[in-house]
Amino acid sequence: MKALFKLLLLFIVIAVSLSASLYLALGLMVSSHASDPRKCDVIVVLGGDDGLRVRKGGELFKEGYARQILLTGIDSRYYRPSHPNWRERKLMAQGIPRDAITVDTWSETTWEEAENAAETMDRNGWKSAIVVSDPPHMLRLHKSWSKAFEGSRKQFILVPTNPEWWTALLWWQNRKSYQFVITEVKKNLFYSVMYY
Repeated sequence: MKALFKLLLLFIVIAVSLSASLYLALGLMVSSHASDPRKCDVIVVLGGDDGLRVRKGGELFKEGYARQILLTGIDSRYYRPSHPNWRERKLMAQGIPRDAITVDTWSETTWEEAENAAETMDRNGWKSAIVVSDPPHMLRLHKSWSKAFEGSRKQFILVPTNPEWWTALLWWQNRKSYQFVITEVKKNLFYSVMYY
């Protein structure tokens, strides 16, 4: 009986340890696949941000990583080409020429951003893209863009922003990063069932 109790206790300790390790590693998991930038044909700045992604995209453009920027996730109901939206204005304020900016008003989800960006790249003859988003978005982006580019010669790399609220190892200590990671885990599970 004592041997069985010790075995059960050992099993519980191992299970708790593995669960705790997995929980703590979620930040590393969802931010995996982030890369340093390299020269590409276009910088794709994903929607849903508060300006960090736009700023990063503008910096990469000015550093010469690409000569075109594609902004995604802009709501077609409110977009007027003659009146640049705040994301376009922010880029132009950084010195990016307006004719270097393409706007995608069709995408509402990460999956649609990947598919529509692939089509836009085909139309423009672009073969490679830097995709800019926040660090905890990287795992889902990698899966979505890999699927959207499957069977083509197009390439992408994922370049993260540098938000002050993000630390991959201590993601659970900051409310914003905690919410982002938990949401990303749920979305990754959903995308795995629906798209991959």
